Amino acid sequence: MPITFTEQQVLDTAPDDASRKSGKDLASLLKWESTGRSAIALWGACKGSGSKPYQTQIDLQQLAFKCSCPSRKFPCKHGIALLLLYSRSTDNIPETASPAWVNEWIEKRQATQEKKAAAPVTTSTSSAKSPAVRASRVNEGIEELLRWMKDMLRNGIIHLPEKNQTYWENTARRLIDAQAPGLAGMVRNLQDIHYYQEGWQQQFMVHLLKLYTTVQGYLHLELLPELLQQDIRQQCGFTVNQEYLKSLPGITDTWQVLGKQITEQDKLITERYWLYGESSGQTALILQFYARHFSTPAFTLQPGTAIKAELVYFPSVKPLRAVLKEYKLTASPMHFHGMHQWSDVLAHQTDLCSSMPVYPEQLYTVQSLQLVPQQQQWLLMDQQRQLMALKPGSNKLWKLLAITGGHAMPMAVTGAGNYYEPIGVWSNEHYQAL
Repeated sequence: MPITFTEQQVLDTAPDDASRKSGKDLASLLKWESTGRSAIALWGACKGSGSKPYQTQIDLQQLAFKCSCPSRKFPCKHGIALLLLYSRSTDNIPETASPAWVNEWIEKRQATQEKKAAAPVTTSTSSAKSPAVRASRVNEGIEELLRWMKDMLRNGIIHLPEKNQTYWENTARRLIDAQAPGLAGMVRNLQDIHYYQEGWQQQFMVHLLKLYTTVQGYLHLELLPELLQQDIRQQCGFTVNQEYLKSLPGITDTWQVLGKQITEQDKLITERYWLYGESSGQTALILQFYARHFSTPAFTLQPGTAIKAELVYFPSVKPLRAVLKEYKLTASPMHFHGMHQWSDVLAHQTDLCSSMPVYPEQLYTVQSLQLVPQQQQWLLMDQQRQLMALKPGSNKLWKLLAITGGHAMPMAVTGAGNYYEPIGVWSNEHYQAL
């Protein structure tokens, strides 16, 4: 069974609106001199402004793109157009033997992956005193952070809505200088609170307590269980060697790619992929970082598709974040698996909190959720009429209303506590990412 994509899934891979429009314009066989496909790849020669056509190729197993055009966008308009033709009907592109330039690219990709898999894991050759130097910087940053927090509370939080961006950003940047980027991110979470929305005080105190608990955990690491120490260090911004993780055995499963969230800070793009394992029932978060205009993503996972993959989790009391060890796209249907109602979500978080007091946002799939308006805000209501708030700043509201028509549907959400962001729904047993 060939791997297929919907037209919306293809358009979602585009880096911007201009690329989507240009890709649609080129998605006509009249603009291609030749096209072809195999079980693992698509290719085509698209007419361009020069004498030679642009050679475009797509790895269907890992959804990777390559094109001979000069565009620095990834994927370029030619890659989007070729995949659009394929998504509309596989018959648009004839199945034939792949040309040498496609074979060379696929073989090179496979060789690179095999080389990475076979490469020995090396440890850092930096000076033995480097960890001590960093620990000293982090401790100094934490001391300054605690003074800032105490001054804030001493002066009263009633004045916080009047604070400008500089108030928060200065503290965040000092923590980055102190090599504690995780704590800087938690300070920026305080900045992002909607301070002119009713009830902001509760949301602020929850975020502040998470920050304080993380700081105290780091200052008393030696008293904590080993895996919880790993969690606290990662929350502060200490990294784990991902090549070492990939050398460990992982969990092989068919993973549903339920959502993708993109954020950008100082031209550094962060992609968050949310996965659900069909056999294991486990959820996973894959993070990918790259600099805008200076690098391209190492991989592209398309929400609404499934991959056969081996994942290795980061060390944690309750593992969530993972790395992809190896993967390929599969034609597995996206059936719903998940919880019945919000009380199941709260039970999971109660268990989570008992061993990991500060935990990141989680992925949940809930059987039947409905968007309902109440007191000038939107809530998600389950079958028992229990309510949870839509995460402030969510940009999925109108698309979700358009898909559901206001009716209850199985839904995938991310979040924690009382706030959640929908990332996809099962409409007529077909999963649609938002």
